[in-house]
Amino acid sequence: MRCVIARFPFDLTKSGVLESMRSVKPEPITGESVTIGRRQYPAKQVGEVVTRQDRRDFSAGEVIRAMTLLGFTCHGLPAAAPARALSPLERASADLGTPTG
Repeated sequence: MRCVIARFPFDLTKSGVLESMRSVKPEPITGESVTIGRRQYPAKQVGEVVTRQDRRDFSAGEVIRAMTLLGFTCHGLPAAAPARALSPLERASADLGTPTG
């Protein structure tokens, strides 16, 4: 399938992506990601390996769009942990600030 990433056309296939990513160790995920086989990779890492382009040349969205069209499962940004509510004592302490000495 023809995909445009970083303003360049690429003919990508699902089997070609699987083969390219087979021996690649996944980096820690901090943003959007793609599940390839049984592993989850950052979208930018997949784009770099598949296109042989520098990561700064394309967006994660371009890679996500292409991988979705090829049938891979893509994941958005990781959900942030919900903020813990402060107790009344912690809230009062935060309002008062730190002592200057």
